[in-house]
Amino acid sequence: MMSNMPKHTRALAPLIALCLLSACASAPSSSPTAPADAFLDALREHCGQAFAGRVLTDTPASPNSAFEGKPLVMHVRECGPDIIRVPFHVGDDRSRTWVLTRTAGGLRMKHDHRHEDGTSDKVTMYGGDTAAAGTAQRQAFPVDAESIDSFRANGLTASVENTWAMEIQPGRRFLYELSRPNGRLFQVEFDLSAPVPAPPPPWGSEAQLP
Repeated sequence: MMSNMPKHTRALAPLIALCLLSACASAPSSSPTAPADAFLDALREHCGQAFAGRVLTDTPASPNSAFEGKPLVMHVRECGPDIIRVPFHVGDDRSRTWVLTRTAGGLRMKHDHRHEDGTSDKVTMYGGDTAAAGTAQRQAFPVDAESIDSFRANGLTASVENTWAMEIQPGRRFLYELSRPNGRLFQVEFDLSAPVPAPPPPWGSEAQLP
């Protein structure tokens, strides 16, 4: 085939081939989605929706549990490009909001606790950053130093070893989890296959949240 080419074209053929190979080698390949981004994307699929939950595990059982016999509802209420806010309602108590933020290294999860008048609770914005990449389905958040200081200052010494975790299977289930090395395990499971009416706004939602 090359014998039919003009002489100057045959001379350039190796150079053209080399350029093509070089271009292919340097062409950027599509990067896989980071687990942190995939997790947030899975949660965003349910933005605006609310779901009923139930206590799945409470070991050892909490005396006088604030969750006992009360309807539990999560509401994927605010979905920004790098932050998602999910109020967690316990009966008429609208004090809790989970705040998930994309960081340079992964995800940060904080608990925003408010009083009915919108002011912050004395123990609020506690949580932690992911220490590992996790997966699109599960992310874990060991307690951070700031939260440990707050827990100790408020006599909550049992919480200084907390690890929180969240799991999601879009359209199926969402799990919120608290664990400690001493065997403490608390889990609340939400049914993502059956949205419920959205609850009222969480306390303090009119204020500028951090």
